[in-house]
Amino acid sequence: MSKSPTGTEEFIEIFGAREHNLKNLDIRIPRNKLVVVTGLSGSGKSSLAFDTIYAEGQRRYMESFSAYARSFLGGLERPDVDKINGLSPVIAIEQKTTSKNPRSTVGTVTEIYDFMRLLFARAGEAYSYLTGKKMIRQTEDQIIEQLFSKFQGKKLYILAPVVKGRKGHYRELFEQIRKMGFSKVRVDGVVMDLVPKMQLDRYKIHDIEIVIDRIVADESDRFRITQSLKSALQHGKGVIMIREENGEIHHFSKYLMDPETGLSYDEPAPNSFSFNSPYGACPTCNGLGITEEITRESIIPDPSLSITRGGIAPLGEYRDIWIFKKIEAILKHYKCSMSTPIKNLPEKVVEVLLYGDKVEVAVDSVKYPGTKWHTTFEGIVNFLQKYQEGSSDKIQDWVSEFTITQTCPDCEGYRLKKEALHFKIDEKHIGQLAMMDIRGLSEWFVDLESRMTEKQQIIGAEVLKEIRKRIGFLMDIGLDYLSLNRPLKTLSGGEAQRIRLATQIGTQLVGVLYILDEPSIGLHQRDNVKLIKALQSLRDLGNSVLVVEHDKDMMLESDFVLDMGPGAGRHGGHVVAAGHPGDIFNNGSVTSRYLSGKLGMEVPKKRRPGKGQHLILKGASGNNLKKVDLELPLGTLILITGVSGSGKSTLIHETLYPILNRQFYNSKKEPMPYQSIEGLEHLDKVIEVDQSPIGRTPRSNPATYTGVFSDIRTLFTELPEAKIRGYKPGRFSFNVKGGRCEDCEGAGMKLIEMDFLPDVHIPCETCKGKRYNRETLEVRFKGKSISDVLDMTVEQAVEFFANQPKILRKIKTLNDVGLGYITLGQHATTLSGGEAQRVKLASELSKKDTGKTFYILDEPTTGLHFQDIDLLMGVLQKLVEKGNTVLVIEHNLDVIKMADYVVDLGPEGGNAGGSIVVSGTPEKVAAHPQSHTGKFLALELNRSN
Repeated sequence: MSKSPTGTEEFIEIFGAREHNLKNLDIRIPRNKLVVVTGLSGSGKSSLAFDTIYAEGQRRYMESFSAYARSFLGGLERPDVDKINGLSPVIAIEQKTTSKNPRSTVGTVTEIYDFMRLLFARAGEAYSYLTGKKMIRQTEDQIIEQLFSKFQGKKLYILAPVVKGRKGHYRELFEQIRKMGFSKVRVDGVVMDLVPKMQLDRYKIHDIEIVIDRIVADESDRFRITQSLKSALQHGKGVIMIREENGEIHHFSKYLMDPETGLSYDEPAPNSFSFNSPYGACPTCNGLGITEEITRESIIPDPSLSITRGGIAPLGEYRDIWIFKKIEAILKHYKCSMSTPIKNLPEKVVEVLLYGDKVEVAVDSVKYPGTKWHTTFEGIVNFLQKYQEGSSDKIQDWVSEFTITQTCPDCEGYRLKKEALHFKIDEKHIGQLAMMDIRGLSEWFVDLESRMTEKQQIIGAEVLKEIRKRIGFLMDIGLDYLSLNRPLKTLSGGEAQRIRLATQIGTQLVGVLYILDEPSIGLHQRDNVKLIKALQSLRDLGNSVLVVEHDKDMMLESDFVLDMGPGAGRHGGHVVAAGHPGDIFNNGSVTSRYLSGKLGMEVPKKRRPGKGQHLILKGASGNNLKKVDLELPLGTLILITGVSGSGKSTLIHETLYPILNRQFYNSKKEPMPYQSIEGLEHLDKVIEVDQSPIGRTPRSNPATYTGVFSDIRTLFTELPEAKIRGYKPGRFSFNVKGGRCEDCEGAGMKLIEMDFLPDVHIPCETCKGKRYNRETLEVRFKGKSISDVLDMTVEQAVEFFANQPKILRKIKTLNDVGLGYITLGQHATTLSGGEAQRVKLASELSKKDTGKTFYILDEPTTGLHFQDIDLLMGVLQKLVEKGNTVLVIEHNLDVIKMADYVVDLGPEGGNAGGSIVVSGTPEKVAAHPQSHTGKFLALELNRSN
């Protein structure tokens, strides 16, 4: 084995890798280099990087645990490889691990927010939320000195507050104070003598102070006054009040206090600024920044309807059930009718229907005719709120149809208690900083020391260094348009992956092997340079970086390229080329031919003008959009592009798609704000093909998703053997009892729950992963059982079912979108985002279209090699040729140059974006001086001509 002069291994050496479709590979990958693994989709890139190298790294890590710890984890199967030498500790940064938790934000994941909490807890200046004045804290000595200087010769009461603004009779408290030897208390501003069995009105709010002493502020009495003040601070828990003879009150505190109102704050700690802690979270929204409210408008959408005709939306039309009987009795009580339109009912009655009433009404019993139940009505809103939490998912989904999400009225979306929002540094509180985009935040932190006091500078020196470093990493990888408060679940796979990359660079680990899965996803060409530099800096720290990637620039900037192929699935699994990017240009592989320009996607000779019909969206102003007017020619291939964060997703996914979805399918999802839309009459359906998984369990697979599995099961039931045995289609389903293996319940796998690692699936020992019992597997078509059919690749299935037109049509569309290498029964959990998207696309393509369909695709080139993109574009062009409209959100220049119409958003990301920079043919965009996309597109068009 090769070693460097220092004795450390120079290569990761892999011998006999056979995982999935890998063909017994022996490979040497240089360490401490930026290595790109590329090749066609399904050629074995992920099998090598994740299923072999990463899986073995994980297994070795687990082996290092004690036998006791391993007993909880179960065995992690060794990948199918003979030997791996020179393997460092491995960290995988994948796209799939995006958190769905609304409490996970960009700030918490990158730790920037944690450092800011520390900075505000230690260096923040407190202000009163009542008067806006600066809070002060005083020592015992300062309080004593102030008392003598301020009130010299005056008669004073020294008071210790024990109850502030609370209800109760306080009989026990008064008894306790009396036993301590005090004779007077001040209750609600009145000084009174303590008497036995003294108590207050328990339903009123009270303020109670112990009268510790009555003094004259004189130096000769210093000892007594000092003792009294110490006693008052002790009983008042660090807070005291001084009352002058004229009744004027002065407040003093050892803690943060507003001297004018006596308002005091607890000592700040980092968790006082955490929205994930009860000490810091806004009590109204529990630290989420939003509230779900059931509104009158959602319950009564059409007030012109009567209750009988379904005017109360959650209840629907009148039925002979208990709740309608109750409503009828209430209306009778108020001398109203069920058939009166709701708008004509008195306001008081509508209020009772919505929010309930304490008045009892007599309701006729359904069960016991002739008897009446006396009951109160809780109100529709309270009824729905009761089911909002703690009910089944189905009921919660039903209730959510009548709820409206809005910014929390108390914290205004900042997520924190009002006390936390009144600690400031340079006149900004932590909530305002968390709402800024990273670029604005970076500028605020520049030269912050000059705006801080000397004490703040000393406290914040180290913390500021850490914050600036981490903000710098986010800027370096092109995420300067995000804000710290942005929930992680709203990020795309590529953004989430780059966030974790920034976090890893921040940890400054050395000697680690990082494996990344297409980090350039969703990244504009302009920001690609920043990403490559970030990966190179990770390498320069002394780490090995292995990237599964199709990006041309990434390959050219890498130290070593590993090209897998030559084909996909069973035709792949070989190393076609390995070496420096310059060395593999002329080796004849598909990748090298595209890289060297011998192969390429041709620019269409003529751009389609469309059908002459347009879809016009006006005044879109959601998130960062600046009242955008979008005009789309129908019957064309439309590309929406622009730098990351420019507003593409807001415009299409959150505004246009919900409008179309509501129009054609009565969807409840509210679109983001817009003024008007024209041209809907030219369309009859909308289909969004996104990258969300086709299923979250191993039970879902391409065959079940596309519906071809139902046809295959029907075919098996028509076989003579199945008819003799009396098998119905359910016998060949792995989701119902009868034909499936009952040990794994048809999953073919068993789930082993790992307590503090991701769960692991292992093949079922009874059926060996076949999913069915022996009897079911005895029924064969052309010598193949139902399990053998699920194990076929799409490519094999096309040949196998050549004479079954119904089945062939659906399988062929999977093959047409470049998924010939996946198996029909491949578990949905093992498909990448790009593969899941193409399964959905194939499913839609196999349906009959009307020529009036509007397709929306979000970055369909994810995970696709140049050749696969060529294939995909051919499929999309066919859809457009049939008269449909295909809208694609994409950064890939090979796709942009083939469009008929391009809309470029920008000019920048975040607040500096949200406008249409230019729209028209690719040539028009390329000629626009302000368009970032145009600069790169011009180069690509010149290269293609």
